[in-house]
Amino acid sequence: MRMDRILLAATVAAGVAVPAGAFAQEVSDDVVKIGILNDQSGVYADFGGKWSVAAAEMAAEDFGGSVLGKPVQIINADHQNKPDIASNIAREWYDTQQVDAIMELTTSSVALAVQGLSKEKGKIDIVTGAATTELTGKQCSPYGFHWAYDTHALAVGTGGALVKAGGDSWFFLTADYAFGYSLEEQTANFVKENGGEMLGEVRHPLASNDFSSFLLQAQSSGAKVIGLANAGLDTANAIKQASEFGIVQGGQKLAALLFTLAEVHGLGAEAAQGLNLTEGWYWDQSDENRDFAERFMKKTGRMPNMIQAGTYSAVLQYLKAVKAAGTDETKAVAAKLHEMPVEDLFAKNGKVQENGRMVYDMYLFQVKKPDEMKGDWDFYNEVLKVPGNEAFLSVDKSGCDVSSFAK
Repeated sequence: MRMDRILLAATVAAGVAVPAGAFAQEVSDDVVKIGILNDQSGVYADFGGKWSVAAAEMAAEDFGGSVLGKPVQIINADHQNKPDIASNIAREWYDTQQVDAIMELTTSSVALAVQGLSKEKGKIDIVTGAATTELTGKQCSPYGFHWAYDTHALAVGTGGALVKAGGDSWFFLTADYAFGYSLEEQTANFVKENGGEMLGEVRHPLASNDFSSFLLQAQSSGAKVIGLANAGLDTANAIKQASEFGIVQGGQKLAALLFTLAEVHGLGAEAAQGLNLTEGWYWDQSDENRDFAERFMKKTGRMPNMIQAGTYSAVLQYLKAVKAAGTDETKAVAAKLHEMPVEDLFAKNGKVQENGRMVYDMYLFQVKKPDEMKGDWDFYNEVLKVPGNEAFLSVDKSGCDVSSFAK
């Protein structure tokens, strides 16, 4: 297992001078340690990967490199999209390396496993890379937080737009694990609630190379919309092969239910043009976003997507909460995370619900035609904003029993 460690140290905390040793007793092990655990070598390596690690490092640096007079340390590891490997890494981090919080957690099955372990260990996890609403639903935790997006928000954004545009019959190509099931279910429910119908579904293994048989089933169904309830290279490969079969040319639409800027760039504008997709952040929406994106580009050679910008926000908010709590003790920090508004380059007027779901506005984008682009990463036209209270489930509809949380 490869594990890179970057120590980010400074003598002041977030712009506020702190006398040496003033808070020594309030920070365990004299360091605030955050672990970024995600896929760095597989199907989601571009989706989050080492680029999320870079975003976490930027957040720690922008905060000042220390909090309560103690250094902030970012460590990371590759979970290979395997819950058992992720759980073993997380357990080692908590038991022997004094990690205070684990973040990113691409892949829903991994995120659910690590959140369960974190709850058992009394540790904070903040998920930016996984999508299932179960994280803040039936498997919620008083110390678990879901930050960037979820399957409900994607269903409302992409699914809702296509149904309203006449796409009232659907067939799903679904990744065969928790994330895919959740995304299919949420979107199908939204389609049916708006008068549409489900014509069928087929499930494929993670990291498939050949989608031909699945696409032929979708094509023969006659559905107006083929919903791709997958992500990363799986979605990109399905879109490429759909083009080879002439599916879009034949009149059916492809709905990329989880597709980010990283995958659009990898696929290219020629193949991706016209796709509707939902993200919670885009680099060219404001001067503040563009400034962050330029700094990220200098550090990594690429523009950030929603997952990477969300990881930056999660790390930053966690450090703000530690500072506000005056300690890195889990219950105190979790209370501040629930209490404090989220106001940064990623989320405006964001709020954290009692079940840990961070609520903020999402956006439906359409990929530009190649001749509309003004630069290599200029892919999106904003179609509409989905208000946070529409994008995300309320606590009472989430399935989370918040009454079970110890006060």
